[in-house]
Amino acid sequence: MDYRNIFIDGLWNRNTGLVVLLGLCPLLAVSGTVVNALGLGLATLVTLVASNVAVSLSRGVLRPEIRIPAYVMIIASVVTVIQLSMQAWFHDLYRVLGIFIPLIVTNCAIIGRAEAFASRNRPLPAALDGLATGLGFCLALLALGSLREIVGHGTLLSQAQLLFGPAGDSWEITIIPNHPGFLLAMLPSGAFIGLGLLVAGRNWLNSRVAGSRATAQRSPSSPAAGRASA
Repeated sequence: MDYRNIFIDGLWNRNTGLVVLLGLCPLLAVSGTVVNALGLGLATLVTLVASNVAVSLSRGVLRPEIRIPAYVMIIASVVTVIQLSMQAWFHDLYRVLGIFIPLIVTNCAIIGRAEAFASRNRPLPAALDGLATGLGFCLALLALGSLREIVGHGTLLSQAQLLFGPAGDSWEITIIPNHPGFLLAMLPSGAFIGLGLLVAGRNWLNSRVAGSRATAQRSPSSPAAGRASA
């Protein structure tokens, strides 16, 4: 089992938000600020790790005919615990995120990882896959939330107290002083535009890296070229 490839695939090569394009409803809806994006991202990450481990542990006792309903019940149980915990300890943030916390149950990425990976592997690789996939989704949320908050409000970490308590009152960073506000960035259409820019940026970065590697392999001074000429 190549743990490094599992981590890189979940984090970058098969990033849920930027490559597979699953879970776009919460990704676009709650990414208006960094704090909202981080709150939902962490909840999704915990759900992925816990549900993957539970599915992996139960893979030997679940009959094939009932596996999908069983996965949904496992995920729903985990999300219920997270929802009640957020309601108790992060109530203001819970009110902001609203329906999108229980909707984690229907996130196709979580059910997909349970079926495609966790149900076929041991608990440790399943946990790592959940962690990598959750981190990838969380990073996509944070990137989109940062972009929209900067363009829309000119700030970062506004209302950090929703997630970090009173200590977060002074964490707000003003990126653009006297920003008049840009409504489009905070609307659903702005979220789609921001996501498109992030997907394009990731694809551009991948093409640049691939081009650099190809150039290095064709270079006469490279070890590969030296062996070929010999």
